[in-house]
Parts: sequence; structure tokens; C-alpha cells
Amino acid sequence: MRIVVLNGVNLNVLGRRDPTLYGGITLSELETRIYEWAARLECTVRCRQTNHEGEFVEWCHDALDWADGVIVNPGAWTHYSWAIRDAVELLSVPVIEVHLSNVDEREEWRRRSVLEGLVAGRIVGKGPEGYREALELLVQGRP
Repeated sequence: MRIVVLNGVNLNVLGRRDPTLYGGITLSELETRIYEWAARLECTVRCRQTNHEGEFVEWCHDALDWADGVIVNPGAWTHYSWAIRDAVELLSVPVIEVHLSNVDEREEWRRRSVLEGLVAGRIVGKGPEGYREALELLVQGRP
């Protein structure tokens, strides 16, 4: 199974962001964990992060040709990027939305996801473990 993990805006500065919300882990540490979990689950993972919305959209398009599953954390784009919604809507493979913090218990504007109704699953507030759970769900075929 081939899975792409797409992390969006400001996730490159994990470790500098509020550790009570984001766990104090850096993006590099998060990606290392994701690759370790993937190896144990015997799947192939490609992790990507960008602060450029168009690049995120292009990576969704790229996933059309090779990915068997997609994990997305668009960051703040989750709440307003219709371009990212349109790109995710094109995917015919399961997509799981992950957020390190519990966006459902934060500011009102964070409680809305433009991906609602498109994703096969949504995991919030579990920190890095949310990515592990998403990988397991995709590999087990039950997102």
C-alpha cells in the first residue's frame, strides 16, 4: 500500500508552536515517526509539507496517479481553502483528515472543515498518534 501524507501551512514550524496544542514535536520528528510506523505496517509512505496552497493542490493531483490512500493535515487551509477541497474531491482513494490539536474545541472558525463530507475519516486532538491511527486505518482498509 502506498500512502502520501500531506501537511500544510505552518506545520514546518512544529516545535516552535504552542506545545500544549501541538505536542512540542518538530516536523522532522513527526515524519520520522510516520516512516517508522509505516515500516511496521509494511506500507510505503511519502511525507510532504508546504506553505504554498498551489503546491498542496498539485500534490493532491500527483496522488491521483499512484497513492492508495492519503492523509491530509492542511493546517489553517482546512477552514477556508475551496481549492484544496476541490483537489481532495478528485481523489478516488480513501482520505483521512488529521489534526494534532483538537480543532473541535478551539476557536469557532477552526471547527469548520471544508473537507467535511469528502474524507473517509477525521482524527483530531491525538497529537502525533493521530497519524499512526490514520495509517493503521488505511492499511487495514477501514477508514
